[in-house]
Amino acid sequence: MSEPAARDEYRPLDAARLRAWLAGLPAREALGGDPGDWRVREIGDGNLNLVFIVEGPAGALCVKQALPYVRVAGPSWPMTPSRAAFEWAYFETVAPYVGAAIPRMHHFDPQSYCIVMECLAEHVILRRGLMQARRFERAAGDVGTYVARACFHTSDLALPVERKMQSVARFAGNHDLVRITVDLVFTDPYREAARNRHTSPQLDDAVQALRADDAVKIAAARLGAKFLTEAQALIHGDLHSGSVMVSVDETRIIDPEFAFYGPIGFDLGAFLANLLLNWYALDGLVPDLEARAAQRLWLTEQMRSFWNSFSDCFLGLWRGTVAVGDAFPASTFADPGAAAALDAQRRAYVEALFADMLGFAACKMIRRIVGFAHVADLESIADPQRRAACERAALALARRLLACPREFRRIDDLIDAVAQARA
Repeated sequence: MSEPAARDEYRPLDAARLRAWLAGLPAREALGGDPGDWRVREIGDGNLNLVFIVEGPAGALCVKQALPYVRVAGPSWPMTPSRAAFEWAYFETVAPYVGAAIPRMHHFDPQSYCIVMECLAEHVILRRGLMQARRFERAAGDVGTYVARACFHTSDLALPVERKMQSVARFAGNHDLVRITVDLVFTDPYREAARNRHTSPQLDDAVQALRADDAVKIAAARLGAKFLTEAQALIHGDLHSGSVMVSVDETRIIDPEFAFYGPIGFDLGAFLANLLLNWYALDGLVPDLEARAAQRLWLTEQMRSFWNSFSDCFLGLWRGTVAVGDAFPASTFADPGAAAALDAQRRAYVEALFADMLGFAACKMIRRIVGFAHVADLESIADPQRRAACERAALALARRLLACPREFRRIDDLIDAVAQARA
């Protein structure tokens, strides 16, 4: 990927510059009218970027621009805006396999690091819906199927080594965002670090105990090493509930700027962690006991749907595809006995992904409670005592997942454990 444009060539967009820029693109046809007729709103509420909705007489577009720093921290934390190029590259790579599960991409400008894409006006961010105890019956299953398709088709199971290595090279330059993950997920939460924060003093003892737990720290470090060394497939890299937009009938995946070749379980764990964090946060979000219990039951069903949809789709692709990948080539398992051995290996492979998912989910839960960037599910709980109780219960489960992984062989083992570590 190219290096960022010089400072005098790159400027963050505002409404006027955005109108003038869009006016010269074919994508403007989706808006209709003249630039002066367009309504421009900046709606970005994430940690990194500017996000605009542009509405015209004929329709709307979304424009995302990468800033040369981490938005939530400001210019004191510089970061190359070339992450936008990796987001575009990710969408280009997975588009043939995932269909309408991603927004339609219209244009990428490498000078201003802007992506023009479909405006998902009829969708809401899944995190916001879950915080309101809304139910989107398709969402978790759709995300599981999405991860299976995106990861299987970009792995050595489906790609010959030449194509796989070309794709690995395409994303190898996304080291700035990989560095963020290494620091904020696998390192900082387990030590004293300037960017860390937690609900204090209510959680002080729990945080101290976490950082004194050598077994948990070793488990997290092993997962960090797996994150760095296992290039299983092209992963989204930040697949939390804020990166999923939903309607009653559709689920769309957005914001893959952290994309690189890594372990499939990392994407799985990231999404699962956010379902779990919402489950625990419901004690502070839903006052009515009966409504809370019903929503929690639904969430556990979504966890089961997420995993089962992933595993069924992944195994179905592996069993049903005329594989050209160099990993486990089907041509060497042609006779019935060998075919049965290969299918046993497929099941073992997916079981290993399940274990990875739980470990990465634990790390993601911990970083969202004691690290730098937290989740609105918990942060929106105004009473610090109530918030800390929810966080303490979530931390207890995360530590158990890391310290006692052999207790969790099936998704039902996790669901049973969730209620035992509740607030």
